[in-house]
Amino acid sequence: MALEIAANFEGVKYKTLAQRIIRDPARYETKAQPRESGGKAEIMVAVSSLSPKARRAWRAAQKADGRDAVINSRTTEARPWYVDADLNHYIEQNRRAYYEAVETANVVQRFIDYSGDEPKATVAQRVAAELGISPQSLYRCREKLLEASAWALRCAAEDGQNHDHFKVLALCRKPRAKETFPSLNAEQRAIIENIWFHKDFVQNKPTVELLYGQFEEAAKDRGWETYPSVKTVGRYISYLMDSPGVSSAHYLAANGLREWKNKKQVKCKRDTSTLDVMEYVVADAHTFDVWVQYTTPNGKVKAIRPVLVAWEDVRSRRILGTIVCEHSNTQIVKESFIKMVYETGCVPLEVHMDNGKDFANHETLGQDRKLRGMETPFMDAEVKGFYLAMGVKRWSRSLPFQPWDKPIERAFSTFCLRFSSKFSSYVGTLTASKTEAKRNKNIKRMLERGELLTMDEFMEVLQAFLSQWYDTHKHEGLKELGERWTTPISLWDNEPHIQRPAPPREYAAMLLMKPAQAKVTTQGITKFKTLYTADELAHYVDQTVGVRWDVDDVRRLYVYDKEGRKVCEACSAELMQFGERVSEAALEELHRRKNRQLSDVRAILEQYRTPPELRLDPSQPAAVGKLDLMIGHAPKQKVVALPADKEYRSETVSRKKKSTAGDEFLTEKAGAALERLRAMNE
Repeated sequence: MALEIAANFEGVKYKTLAQRIIRDPARYETKAQPRESGGKAEIMVAVSSLSPKARRAWRAAQKADGRDAVINSRTTEARPWYVDADLNHYIEQNRRAYYEAVETANVVQRFIDYSGDEPKATVAQRVAAELGISPQSLYRCREKLLEASAWALRCAAEDGQNHDHFKVLALCRKPRAKETFPSLNAEQRAIIENIWFHKDFVQNKPTVELLYGQFEEAAKDRGWETYPSVKTVGRYISYLMDSPGVSSAHYLAANGLREWKNKKQVKCKRDTSTLDVMEYVVADAHTFDVWVQYTTPNGKVKAIRPVLVAWEDVRSRRILGTIVCEHSNTQIVKESFIKMVYETGCVPLEVHMDNGKDFANHETLGQDRKLRGMETPFMDAEVKGFYLAMGVKRWSRSLPFQPWDKPIERAFSTFCLRFSSKFSSYVGTLTASKTEAKRNKNIKRMLERGELLTMDEFMEVLQAFLSQWYDTHKHEGLKELGERWTTPISLWDNEPHIQRPAPPREYAAMLLMKPAQAKVTTQGITKFKTLYTADELAHYVDQTVGVRWDVDDVRRLYVYDKEGRKVCEACSAELMQFGERVSEAALEELHRRKNRQLSDVRAILEQYRTPPELRLDPSQPAAVGKLDLMIGHAPKQKVVALPADKEYRSETVSRKKKSTAGDEFLTEKAGAALERLRAMNE
């Protein structure tokens, strides 16, 4: 090579390499080569005279130049089929042919690399005989292998990966293109697809024959003399339905968005092991597929399918607060929640519930179902809603017709498989998707013969199933998460619980009452077509107050003012008769109420007319609420969550006032007795 090129490979300047040659001429083999343009001869240096570093750099350059030359000479713009082929898929479909090509490629590569003294033609004859092919076929295999090697070098230069499998695939037969349907042109395919995916057509679960009938009508309208057979159309439909995403699109068109979201939409899986016990609970109602005997409040006996209202602790999968009823409602849901709270001794941090109106309404959420908050607060507990008033920090609810975010639905499925089918009155799952599971039973005759369990008996069997099988059986969900404790009761007993004490039972009892608003008239409050009266209502005539009542006893209304302070307990009043039918006692009571109201109003009026000099009473303290600076032990407190609800606090104050009034009465009586004793002694 020229001296300046050798200096570049050595990594030194031209003059530096020239000085080395002058100082040590025996080390470098050189020769003078005349230039084509004439002039001074060019000094050439042998590659063997260079340093090992320079020789490695020269070989790398030669290799790169050779690679580029091979790529440029043997590759074209048209890419062979094996360049874009999926190797794993091809091997899976053509395993035998692929491994035969591996052996053939090794033999052909040895033929290409042969550099012995034997003539090439003789070697070709021997190698072709070894492969069982003609010499011409051997030469064609050699050209395919050399072309594949060039494409492997080209692709390796582009992505830096090894593509030697091109040499093997080049000797394989190109796979025949499948599902091309040459007898179907683009227009015919479009018509078939339009019919098959049409909304009105696909909803009736049509067959290919019905599709072909409409396809023939379209062909006649367009004047086609020939068109594909029904078998070709059927094969094309099968090919379409096997294509990625097409089956899902067909399911969406046939069943609608709601069902598609339930069956086909991607969903995530949650890690419940990060929760504490009773941190997150889920509620729902489940209608059992069995019939039981139920006695209505009026004494009528009938057969019903019982409804279970329950809550599930997501961490342990335990079912809590179980109540079985005829129909679920808001009152049942509230009672179920309170039962869960006092059974476990703590209030959950967050509750998630079904979207039904029994679980999510103004009474339970403190706002309407459209999540619009009240602009003006009226009653404290009513504004917050039942869940927040009981101490829950957050609540959430499922979207309509999307129940997969409620783990309790999986427990209900277990009830169907392991519990409901044991009863003689089991009638099978009555959902539209499992109509074939329906069992025909004469429930009316079973009721007449007394073969149905009563509601109480059914509840006992359910409680036994939950405690003896469900709580002690290994839960697959807990096993999949790698929990140490795989049964609901063992995880409940051994994992830490969230520490959130339950409120007093009296407060929960108050929240069970139904809240509402009512206007006070001169007669009282009218509710349930019944008149409720109390002397305290006289001061709230023409005002709107809050009322609560016990759903099991509507003879009494609990009345609260706008600030949540308790006013009175109004009782249902007896209506006044006419003429001679008027009761003397009722008339006297009415006049006493009128006089008491007039007296109270005059006292209030007199109070506000009193001048400031007379209002000041030196016997009364000048201030209240002073700090108690006396040293002493504070009384021990019970561990309960004291609610901040104004209604509950006013209820407590009213009770204290009643007890204080009784104490004053006893004190007066005791004082009178002492005065009589002193007079007797004197």
